[in-house]
Amino acid sequence: MTQAGRARVAVIPARGGSKRVPRKNVRLMSGRPLVAWAVLTALSAHHVDRVVVSTDDAEVAEAALTAGAEVPFVRSADLSDDHTPLVPVVADAVERLGLDRDDAVCCIYPTAIGLLPEDIDAGAVLLDETAASYVVGVVRYGHPVQRALAQGDDGLLEMVDPSLALVRTQDLPPRWHDAGQLVWGRAGAWLDRTPVLTAARGLELPAWRAIDLDTEDDWVRAELLRPLIAVERLGYPASDPEPKETA
Repeated sequence: MTQAGRARVAVIPARGGSKRVPRKNVRLMSGRPLVAWAVLTALSAHHVDRVVVSTDDAEVAEAALTAGAEVPFVRSADLSDDHTPLVPVVADAVERLGLDRDDAVCCIYPTAIGLLPEDIDAGAVLLDETAASYVVGVVRYGHPVQRALAQGDDGLLEMVDPSLALVRTQDLPPRWHDAGQLVWGRAGAWLDRTPVLTAARGLELPAWRAIDLDTEDDWVRAELLRPLIAVERLGYPASDPEPKETA
């Protein structure tokens, strides 16, 4: 619980459908269903009281329960298609769980294979310290986006903003993008359907760990990085030991 006695709940939205990487939330990653890694990471965080998975899929629910999460309801079909945005899904979970408006709710993406418990804890602390409605995990662009190029139909390149052609990259201010890893928010903000990026503070995450599993190439990169991510997690007690290889 927070110092004020408010609950802190992690909600992991993990539907069964996925077009680009089919059934990815139950696909095995380093010996476990993908959703299980998000559950175990959330369970290891010091600032999370409950871990709840919102899903429309029985196999995802079983994997989540086995990993230690709660699955107290089945998400409706109208909140489980390819076009459903994040906020209504989390708001639905907040309503079903009967949370108070002052409670803190962390949406953890099931694909956040590089997320650490310490990231979740840092976001919780920042939410307590700020007046913002949300705290969003962000990644700094590696190259100034102000120097972006466009390619015309003829194949020729041109600067999107030619006025910056002679400005040194080190003189351009940094920019960030949503890392697609976690969003801490006040339950009232989720319930009010407040758009996340209109009332948020950023929690900067290392770019190498901010993996978004949208393609098979992403999956291969995540599998290669998993051993390094496991080492980084040694500062937190494991909720469950690493799966052992069978003979």
